[in-house]
Amino acid sequence: MHKVFRRSRAGLVATALAAMLLAGCASTGNPNDPLEGYNRAMFGFNEQVDKVVVKPAAQVYEAVLPSPARTAIGNVLGNLGDPWIGLNNMLQGKFAEGMSDLMRFAFNSTWGLLGLLDIASEAGLPKHDEDLGQTLGRWGVGEGAYIVLPFFGPRTVRDAVALPADMMANEPFRIDHVPTRNTVLGTRLVHGRSVLLGTERTLDEAALDRYAFVRDFYLEQRRYKVEDGRQERMYEDFDDPSAAPLGGEVDAAATTAVERLEFAGIGARQVPAAKALERQYTR
Repeated sequence: MHKVFRRSRAGLVATALAAMLLAGCASTGNPNDPLEGYNRAMFGFNEQVDKVVVKPAAQVYEAVLPSPARTAIGNVLGNLGDPWIGLNNMLQGKFAEGMSDLMRFAFNSTWGLLGLLDIASEAGLPKHDEDLGQTLGRWGVGEGAYIVLPFFGPRTVRDAVALPADMMANEPFRIDHVPTRNTVLGTRLVHGRSVLLGTERTLDEAALDRYAFVRDFYLEQRRYKVEDGRQERMYEDFDDPSAAPLGGEVDAAATTAVERLEFAGIGARQVPAAKALERQYTR
């Protein structure tokens, strides 16, 4: 049963990629978004799913569980991903960071009570954020077109191709007990969405075009991650706003939105990328 479940989820990603190829006729002249017609439709579909199903579940989750419990759940979920993060760091040649990730997993899984406590961070082992898409980018694989996948949201073709491996390598998919695995996956989804509650109003106020804002922000932060922050220096050279990459029609309120947007995985390492996008939109 669990093998069928795994194959079905991988098949969903493959189906989405096929849809992307069939949507080529709906392409536009935007070099960053040649599949914009399809992407906007899928973006709207995902927002409706979020509005009807995911967001209400996240609101109940936040209302029922106190903040310390939610923090502990987030620690456990983060701990489950550390081995895969460590492997990707090593594949990128960052062996010190990779060993740090494996040590984080060992410390938090034992002394941290199966990850409930993040003692590794307190011990000087910082949390990293790596996946196969970033590894492929470091190996020189081009990002390809921007695409919005059903349920999974924004991706590039490179990230979409890497998604099945990222999913299969993530710890919950190796849990043989199907109800337990599905509970972990559902909790991961609802917990991740609960972190974003309260950001929608800021985003709506900031963006004349919500779709374009999310697209440009996603592309910027993914490029920043692949380059481990080196791309930030590129934007210092753009004196002419028309010369900056990643166009978009967003008003001056983007300053507030960028600082509060956490849905795209921004942590301490991604803040400079957000600032670069903020400068581009508010000149």
